[in-house]
Amino acid sequence: MQLFFKAWLKPTPIAVAVGLLLWTAGASAQNAPVSEVVITGNPLGRDQTALPVSALGRADLLERGQSTLGETLNGLPGVSSTYFGPNASRPIIRGLDGDRIRVLNNSASSLDASALSYDHAVPLDVLSTERIEVLRGPAALQFGGSAVGGVVNVIDNRIPREPMSGVLGKTQVQGGTGNGERSVAGLVESGNERWGLHVDGFDRRTGDVRVPASLACDKTGETRYARSICNSASQSRGGAFGASTFWDHGYLGASVNTYQSDYGTVAEDRVTIGMKTTRYALEGQVRQLPGWMDSVKARLSHTDYRHTEFDGGISGTVFANKGQDLHVEARHRPLAGWQGVMGAQWEASRFSAVGDEAFAPFSNTRSQALFVHEELTAAWGQVTAGARWESVRVESLGNPALDRFDEGVGTKKFTPFSVATGAVFKLSPEWRLTGNAAMTQRAPKDYELFANGPHLATHAWEIGNQGLGLEKSNSLDAGVEWKSGPNRLNVTAFASQFANYIGLMNSADTEEDLPVQRYQGVKAHFQGLEASGRQRLWHNTSTLDLDWRADTVRATNETTGEPLPRIAPLRLGSTLVYGQGAWSAKWGADWHAAQTRVPVGSVNTPAYTLVSASVAYRQRWDATSLTWFARIDNLTDQLAYSATSILTSTAFGKSPLPGRSFKLGVQASF
Repeated sequence: MQLFFKAWLKPTPIAVAVGLLLWTAGASAQNAPVSEVVITGNPLGRDQTALPVSALGRADLLERGQSTLGETLNGLPGVSSTYFGPNASRPIIRGLDGDRIRVLNNSASSLDASALSYDHAVPLDVLSTERIEVLRGPAALQFGGSAVGGVVNVIDNRIPREPMSGVLGKTQVQGGTGNGERSVAGLVESGNERWGLHVDGFDRRTGDVRVPASLACDKTGETRYARSICNSASQSRGGAFGASTFWDHGYLGASVNTYQSDYGTVAEDRVTIGMKTTRYALEGQVRQLPGWMDSVKARLSHTDYRHTEFDGGISGTVFANKGQDLHVEARHRPLAGWQGVMGAQWEASRFSAVGDEAFAPFSNTRSQALFVHEELTAAWGQVTAGARWESVRVESLGNPALDRFDEGVGTKKFTPFSVATGAVFKLSPEWRLTGNAAMTQRAPKDYELFANGPHLATHAWEIGNQGLGLEKSNSLDAGVEWKSGPNRLNVTAFASQFANYIGLMNSADTEEDLPVQRYQGVKAHFQGLEASGRQRLWHNTSTLDLDWRADTVRATNETTGEPLPRIAPLRLGSTLVYGQGAWSAKWGADWHAAQTRVPVGSVNTPAYTLVSASVAYRQRWDATSLTWFARIDNLTDQLAYSATSILTSTAFGKSPLPGRSFKLGVQASF
């Protein structure tokens, strides 16, 4: 085993630093229980909500963690991914993507530019993540009007929020065959009742991803064929330092973290991307206040994001985004049975794109928001209600190097307003009914208003529309939940009607040999079903469970009568889960139906089945807990193409999903 990891892992500065840090801390390591909040995304911290929620903890992330956020979450009920190769992928929830999905870091805005283009990576890595929560449905608007599709909250402990005792930590080492992965990550935390410190770091390196097909590759001017995705290698690294001070009724903490990734963009054989982001955060809370207000919590962050595209090693277009986010919320004591929070949020960002392929101008975006979220709990269940008012100002500053943006200089102002309500009804100790309804409004983004240029990730010339109004939708979902011991069942049906769905639509025009696509507001309808469950098949000295999942979504452009593009087909999956003592094992398969319901100009995708298997073993070694894990993905080496990826229509046959891959690793906690 030791030889295996030596073959995969080469010494790097971050790897050496993490290793020395963990070795030093291990000498005084003490066991400490780790407490987890069931639903961090609930502002009241309750373990019950009307929202459909999926949560991935440490064990889940260890098993299914991938190099991108989208692929890590892909396969959860209602969740797919944009999959721009193995290095750039955002989540799609209920058929909605881009800025309709709110990606948060510790419940605060991420403020990157990943929603701007499919080849822009999300600057977050699961190696440094403690937990990921996915909140689907309309009631997620408490995090912003753009959260009509849902919220992905990536949670870490870089700002310690609870006192700790002694020193604790975690390290993880893993390698993979499908992409030549070699990764190392670790963290150390130390503190007492008055202070806490956190340090973490990670380093992930991969080669070109192997696939069950021979694909062309031209990196040097000579075309060659190989069973791998050309230009899909990557190097990612990052780290963070955080510290907090605690007192009897609160805490104050700060952190700084950096993430850097150099990766190939699979749509172009010779183009690579260098992305770096640095984030500073300050967070504090005061509890047990006098009067009717119970506590006040505030988060302030500053993000500096930079994305540089290199063509043959020569620097090309540079995308940059700098922004600040301030979120303040106050929780009041019960009033007539109602408990809730009210608050304010302020965001500011400055975007720039410098280079010939800048398809959006320089811009400033400012927004202020007031929100309220209330809950009433009774013996029969729970009722929630919320509202959010925003003031959004989007200003185009043009581009001094590109004349095509001169006519787009201007300022647009919007005042979105959104309301939502939900309920949980307890039919019996085992059965619950849930329901949500929302009216949401979203302000157009800067690129939707002012874009005008070549966007090679979509292989189109994109043109914005300054006449766009608010994107408006009415949404409903209803579900039934059952739980009895280890057995459970969840089924949710949903529907959303958009009066003004802002989409990038095809046209008959061309510009510089590229097809022109224009942002337009159309009527659109989304409907679908999500289901999951677990059934205990055997329980003795060992256990055997059957996990199953299914989802489907149907999306229609009602203005033209055509289907909307990049919608996941019907998906069915099941997994056998075996456990005995320190051993656990899983074997499962996921079937994706053929997607033939596509608009004109898009490509149908055939059906496929992906089979996976994993095994894990836990052991104690003095004060250290070790978890050994192994996993095989795409066991049958199935050739498959994602129906939700822009690559399927712009470069079909060039970027299939990864082939068979074997991953082996160990995680140590102390």
